[in-house]
Amino acid sequence: MTQSPSLTVALKVGIFAVLEILGLMVFGQVLPPVVGYLPGSALSVFAAAAVANALAMRIYEQGRLVDIGFAWNASSVRNLSLGLGGGILAAGVVLGGPLLTGAAAFSKAPQGDGGWSSVLFVSVILLFGGIGEEMLFHGYGFQVLLRVLGPWATILPVSLLFGLAHAGNLNFSWSLGFVNTVSWGVLLGYAFWRSGDLWLPIGLHVGWNWTLPLFGVNLSGFTIKVTGYEMTWKVGPLWSGGEYGPEAGLLTCGILALLFVCLRKAPVQRQSAFLLRGREEA
Repeated sequence: MTQSPSLTVALKVGIFAVLEILGLMVFGQVLPPVVGYLPGSALSVFAAAAVANALAMRIYEQGRLVDIGFAWNASSVRNLSLGLGGGILAAGVVLGGPLLTGAAAFSKAPQGDGGWSSVLFVSVILLFGGIGEEMLFHGYGFQVLLRVLGPWATILPVSLLFGLAHAGNLNFSWSLGFVNTVSWGVLLGYAFWRSGDLWLPIGLHVGWNWTLPLFGVNLSGFTIKVTGYEMTWKVGPLWSGGEYGPEAGLLTCGILALLFVCLRKAPVQRQSAFLLRGREEA
């Protein structure tokens, strides 16, 4: 009996989701006790996503992990650079504005002196974490749905899952924190659709995540000591985001809207995504 196309898609995405969940359970139990909670969490996501994507690509597409959007060429370098620049600049605007206007100031952190070793260590963790999350949410399953359902019927529900996946973070906010995290999911999903590779969303994701700890603010509820200084706010949590960090603040809402507009106009190099070939571009 011939399997219907919709059933085939459901099977592919379902098996991929099961592989991801099993990977998160296994690596999440093994790695954090060995390397520590924060690096263990980042590496668990990376390892689970890499294994799930590699297996799904091999089983269903006779492809490789690189085929989910990791091809490396001049266009990839351009898209990664655009993403990194956009993420860093966006975070710089959200945090630089309050510092310049006196709404926030730097103070000595109660723990840790920081240093280049801390910057390097945190940079590696955030790089693996950002790549892992992009593979998790915008890898094989996302791209299969994108091919069948089109951009917004895929991006919006996956972005909702992206927001819900952060609900277990410390000090998570169900108001602006949830809205902004879902909005980040929309932006990152659109970045893949715009570029046809994972390098643009990885750049945006890592650029933003890397910059926040450098300013001494919480990242999605995590306190990450890097420089030995922290940013103290003189305004309420509506603007600062409170203990969750700027991602639960009003300023992030504005910068996300601006980032989306810029992303539509940016000189992104469109690549031919392996799993989207044969679908007309929107």
